[in-house]
Amino acid sequence: MAGATMRGTGNRRLRWLLTSSAASNLGDGIGKVAFPLLAVTLTRDPLLIAGLSATQFLPWLLFALPAGALLDRIDRRRAMIVANAARAVVVGAMAVLVAADGVTIWVVYVAALLIGTAETVADSAANVLIPAVVGKGSLDSANSKLQACEIVGQTFLGGPIGSATFALFATFPFLLNSVGFAIAAVVLIGLAGSYRPRSTEQGAPADLRAELAEGLRWLKHHRLMLRLVVVAGLISLVSELAQAQLVLYAIEYLKLSEATFGLFALVGGVGGLLGAAVAPRLVKASSRRAVLITGTGCCGAAFAGMGLTSSPVAGAGLFGLFAAAVVAVNIVLGTARHTLVPGELLGRVLGVWRTVVWGAIPVGALLGGVLTHALGSPARTFLASGLLLFGVAAFAFVSLRPGALDDESATASRVLHQDQ
Repeated sequence: MAGATMRGTGNRRLRWLLTSSAASNLGDGIGKVAFPLLAVTLTRDPLLIAGLSATQFLPWLLFALPAGALLDRIDRRRAMIVANAARAVVVGAMAVLVAADGVTIWVVYVAALLIGTAETVADSAANVLIPAVVGKGSLDSANSKLQACEIVGQTFLGGPIGSATFALFATFPFLLNSVGFAIAAVVLIGLAGSYRPRSTEQGAPADLRAELAEGLRWLKHHRLMLRLVVVAGLISLVSELAQAQLVLYAIEYLKLSEATFGLFALVGGVGGLLGAAVAPRLVKASSRRAVLITGTGCCGAAFAGMGLTSSPVAGAGLFGLFAAAVVAVNIVLGTARHTLVPGELLGRVLGVWRTVVWGAIPVGALLGGVLTHALGSPARTFLASGLLLFGVAAFAFVSLRPGALDDESATASRVLHQDQ
């Protein structure tokens, strides 16, 4: 009976967290479309437009580590509430400026930087809260649901809502974006309990540098976790070679129209949801290591196939396969972090992880452009990316011993302290 009560409490807490995540991801999806559309109305300078995308990624490179250290010091639920509230205020101010016709491209840059900085706290907090919220529940299932919230909010709902409402009234998507973040903050009030890392309750060191150094030392000496960071970084870098060329692949190589290109994103969203749905079942049927290696191999097969086909239908189907496989891989990697990393260090280790993985995205995008220019076709870049992903799968096979990712015996002792 006590076990059933614990599971019921964990399920309620997870629902509060997922509801908040769904609202914030919907806001993210709307904003990721509305901000570029607004920028295009202010300037057609390709450097300034490209710079906006770089500005949105910049906070992850600059602040992922400090944000992780912060989350290992304070109550993570409260940090998530404050971060979402801050995003709501910034986007709300943008809505006022758009309505008053007082926006410049530099205002858009500043807003994107502020929102991105708060996002490093909010998204990281949602991730590190999972073990505390779930308790003895299934981490694989919880991570798959968190991934599903992101996919639905950003791909299926946020993008279309953002573009449609911007076309009707430019202020509207920013208002919706602000409301989404505000709801995400308010919902978390219902998440009962204390989510402060245990070490801070016992008196953590006050020196932020010392805390960052502690997290880096732990990661340096934890060979399995360090290998997983390398695997995740390589997947991000190599897959972005092709993903950054997706528009050129669809429009120039497959000869699709701009309107039809939207179907690729839709198929990718469907594939991602399927991956989130089946990943926990695949883990139960085999192992996390097997899903990680097979999923990475499927990513390689999908991209290699896209490089070899000229059929739009086959290309879209293979892109859906890639999305399903990469989401399954991300779920396994997320659960591995929650299983292997002590709760009081989870924020700092996640900060290193995100710095490496997200930092690889702009590098991979740049290299993908260079590769396409050298090879003369985006399809050849997809083929090259696919072959390299096979290499990443082989590296994972060699470097990760069987059963390494499936030992959860110490998980319960590593979750955050929480009031019942």
